[in-house]
Amino acid sequence: MADNHRDHEDQEHVSEVTLPRELPVLPISEAVIFPAMMVPLVLTDTNLVRLADDCLAGDKILGTFAQRETGDDEEDPADRDLIYQVGTAVKIQKMLRFPDGSMRMLGQGIARCRIREFVRDEPYMVARVELITEEVQDDSRTLAYMRGVANNFLKIIDSSETLSDELKVVVMNIDEPGRLADLIASNLDIEVAEKQAILEERSPRKRLQLLSKIVMRELDVLELGQKLQSRVRKSIDKDQREYYLRQQMKAIQRELGDTDEGSVELEDLRERIDKADLPEKVLAAANREYDRLARMSPGASEYTVSKTYVDWLLDLPWSSSSDDILDLKRAEEILERDHFGLDDVKKRIIEYLAVRKLKDNHRGPILCLAGPPGVGKTSLGRSIAEAVGRKFFRFSLGGMRDEAEIRGHRRTYVGSMPGRIIAGPGRNATNNPVFMLDEIDKLGQDFRGDPASALLEVLDPEQNSDFTDHYLTLPFDLSKVMFITTANMLDTI
Repeated sequence: MADNHRDHEDQEHVSEVTLPRELPVLPISEAVIFPAMMVPLVLTDTNLVRLADDCLAGDKILGTFAQRETGDDEEDPADRDLIYQVGTAVKIQKMLRFPDGSMRMLGQGIARCRIREFVRDEPYMVARVELITEEVQDDSRTLAYMRGVANNFLKIIDSSETLSDELKVVVMNIDEPGRLADLIASNLDIEVAEKQAILEERSPRKRLQLLSKIVMRELDVLELGQKLQSRVRKSIDKDQREYYLRQQMKAIQRELGDTDEGSVELEDLRERIDKADLPEKVLAAANREYDRLARMSPGASEYTVSKTYVDWLLDLPWSSSSDDILDLKRAEEILERDHFGLDDVKKRIIEYLAVRKLKDNHRGPILCLAGPPGVGKTSLGRSIAEAVGRKFFRFSLGGMRDEAEIRGHRRTYVGSMPGRIIAGPGRNATNNPVFMLDEIDKLGQDFRGDPASALLEVLDPEQNSDFTDHYLTLPFDLSKVMFITTANMLDTI
């Protein structure tokens, strides 16, 4: 009978600690103090310094209670509603005063305690407290939890950069489950609410159960962080190794006098690719072509073809736009300054610009300026470009019979180049110029293709957002371009 009574799981341990009926209350923010732990306390508030003085003049025991986290930096430390009811009685061991009136103390947690009621609030809070006794549990289940939590915490110490290896010795020499749980909880970087839940639990086994989940989670986080750091380190090491080897290769080439124009050209090209603000697909194509160039001899026939292709990719304004000036009064003044008469035409242009001002992303109709030669159609286009603050590009379609002038030649042909549509924005260094297609009524057609049909993809607002030139084989956005056409006769369009 005596043995069975001794092995009972939930028998209570009669603590030798005795506490005064009333304790001064010291609110603690962003921390939870556990019994048997040595903790530094810094007091700057005048009332709290007075609390410490009164405490030192008496039995040197005060109650430390954590505050609930509200996210408010200006929360009142004397607010009863923010203070947890369960805390730790702390005995002051050492004290040091500073010239500015603040105080630093070293205290040791001695026991858990619960606030029964507050006695007063001024000049500092005092509460009537009761001692929380701890259950004695030394059964096999509790021992199993102890070993599991301790082993995982030792792994955390090995992986952590902030926890000292000396803590291992302390953990391995603790044979009390409650004390082990308190020590581990106090050294984990976890939320105040989680630490408080462990502090409020009387049962050491239940404390260890709570800690088991928390320790496993923290261990997983640390291991994941180490894996990520390892990947980053390997990537950096690889890049540094490549950089170091390239620098060595350059130094050896300089010593041997083998530095050629090709290597200098490749270095310049690599630098341009790295600095260019290219879309993802374009950057991938540029890097792929650069890798081909790096493996070629500068004298190879394909070298110039690939080099020219990369140059075009880097020269095109993939994301460079000029800012629109949609000032209708200014536009009207420019049109009046550059052209006499043509009132109906000017009115229509102002209407067109007004719609663009009201709806910036509006894909409006394409203006077609029709009239006999010499009436100022082309110069009107220049005036429109000046009025909206855009670059101007003119492309004459008169007599054009080859579709490749619009869509470009494929790279398989010798001397292939992009079409005039892509070359226009490239020369203007912006992707939203005013693009004048002059003499659209004089387009031709023969066995080499139909340029008029090719223009459909250019001018159709539903298609030109990803216009694909035969030379580039990459979509280019023409939706921001302001197209204006001119014609002498509308009947032949």
